[in-house]
Amino acid sequence: MFRTRLLSGIVLVIVLVVTVGYGNELLFAVVGAVSLIGLKELYQVVGVQNKMLGMTGYLAVLFYYGLLWAGHMEYVTMLAILFLVLLMAVYVFTFPEFKAEQVMTVFFGFFYVAVMLSYVYQTRMLPEGHVVVWLIFLSSWGCDTCAYCVGVLLGRHKMAPKLSPKKSVEGGIGGIAGAALLGALFALAMNQWGGAAVNPMHYVVICAAGGAISQIGDLAASAIKRNHDIKDYGKLIPGHGGILDRFDSVIFTAPVIYYLAILVI
Repeated sequence: MFRTRLLSGIVLVIVLVVTVGYGNELLFAVVGAVSLIGLKELYQVVGVQNKMLGMTGYLAVLFYYGLLWAGHMEYVTMLAILFLVLLMAVYVFTFPEFKAEQVMTVFFGFFYVAVMLSYVYQTRMLPEGHVVVWLIFLSSWGCDTCAYCVGVLLGRHKMAPKLSPKKSVEGGIGGIAGAALLGALFALAMNQWGGAAVNPMHYVVICAAGGAISQIGDLAASAIKRNHDIKDYGKLIPGHGGILDRFDSVIFTAPVIYYLAILVI
């Protein structure tokens, strides 16, 4: 299992470096595809992934990414309203095939998966996006790794005992501190070897905030799984699970890094 997890992790990192490093239409296409796969995993939890309700959600995502690509994000609110109206139309005209919980999950999933993940692409397309975008992964996966190490060594107080018994308050604090440290080191490295001129303290603040939010994303994904008695969202990534299992923290971190980058940098 460890070997499988390691190998798939290496492949994932290579794909990430190539797609995020290149950006543009390649990253747009990959993020769009990942969003659709992740959305299908969430819809599968409530059993609508191949039904009309789920298809309505996929259609809304395609329209959303069309607006993003065309640069017409001012129409997203209108799209969300039309999407809700269409969902309710499907709900009432097929009644009683679907339950209200399924309808709400389809609507929620549009924002939780597709919109939130799209900020990976949106961050990459910022003026300094080729540098800032890496803070998303540093603060999410870096925080997760640091939190695990500190938790194993110093963990005493449970963070969410009923939801995730192995996570500790000490680990959470260590994860935030570790993410902040990684942000500082990344800034220094980019200044030294990447030709950048960034303020390390800006990256410390951004990564610390991203690390804190990433833990909420991790726990939120776990809560949904616990509520529905499932271990993993999927099996796409051997040893890791599905898209939502691997990108649960990134989903929350990406929009936070995007807006902090605009405000702070």
